[in-house]
Amino acid sequence: MGKKSLSTPRSRVRAALRQVWLRSRERAAALKREGNCCESCGVKQSKRVGHEVKIACHHRHGINWDYILEEIYKHILCDPAELEVLCEECHNNLHEMEKW
Repeated sequence: MGKKSLSTPRSRVRAALRQVWLRSRERAAALKREGNCCESCGVKQSKRVGHEVKIACHHRHGINWDYILEEIYKHILCDPAELEVLCEECHNNLHEMEKW
């Protein structure tokens, strides 16, 4: 029987980030700004049966997924040995001390 990996799969992290993006205020604001129309050709989004047109938001400067995922694994989904288990009060106290 194979050894189960302790790290969260990259596909799961990327899917979660995609869901955050799809529900983001920033994406909604861009769609609203353009009236749900393509900035290139002007076609309007439509859900009408037989005439469906999907509109997407594109990052003009691209997204470096490899860099983003590496940073997430480095700082958030780090090795469990780098994590400290604390009660809420001790955790809050620790953050208060870090402010000084």
